[in-house]
Amino acid sequence: MKLISACLLGIKCRWDGTDNKNDKALELLKKEVLIPVCPEQLGGLPTPRLRQEIQGGAGKDVLERRAKVVNENGVDVTDQFVKGAEETLKIASLYQVREFIGKSYSPSCSCSKIYDGTFSGKSINGRGITAELLLRNGIKIREEEDL
Repeated sequence: MKLISACLLGIKCRWDGTDNKNDKALELLKKEVLIPVCPEQLGGLPTPRLRQEIQGGAGKDVLERRAKVVNENGVDVTDQFVKGAEETLKIASLYQVREFIGKSYSPSCSCSKIYDGTFSGKSINGRGITAELLLRNGIKIREEEDL
């Protein structure tokens, strides 16, 4: 049993109300139990919503309150992202999940690269908030490209 970013299974939960359907994820679903999660929704954010990026670091910095998440209008949504990560960890604990498959570049779910906080499309090395929290709690993380 694994957690997976819900958008990869075709659930329309992306910021713009679309999905990131991934054929390899759908194939994996035929063989394994995959539990879809959208940390942004679990944190209370609507769909659709404005784009959001981490400013001042990566997921680890947000969890340590050295960075924040803002939407493209400059509104701080850090608390919703942290809450969504914590709720995702609760789901993992309830089902004793040991692995998470995340969406690349997501400020919540990415396992290696995120956008740099300027809303310019530039990326930096770093994990999203949920991926970081899961990793800190002994859950293996990997991205969609690794399927």
